[in-house]
Amino acid sequence: MNDETAHRPQPDPREEKFIVDKALLTEEQLTGLAEEYCTRYHGLNDTENPLAERSRVLAAVSRGDLVVWFDPVENTAGLGVPE
Repeated sequence: MNDETAHRPQPDPREEKFIVDKALLTEEQLTGLAEEYCTRYHGLNDTENPLAERSRVLAAVSRGDLVVWFDPVENTAGLGVPE
């Protein structure tokens, strides 16, 4: 280890995004996250009905293909691919 790497501040683990267990969320919260996901990824692509994908997104959450991420710095949650 050289002097440069020894003096770099380490990231605060309390500021890192983490996965939230979907069982801790209400159905309304999961639906809201799915709708946000649909409009974010399909709403700007001239899709006539971006929310038509909502049931497929919720099924992906149930299977674990998508997870709920929470960002404590921004105090936001969203769906994304697990790491």
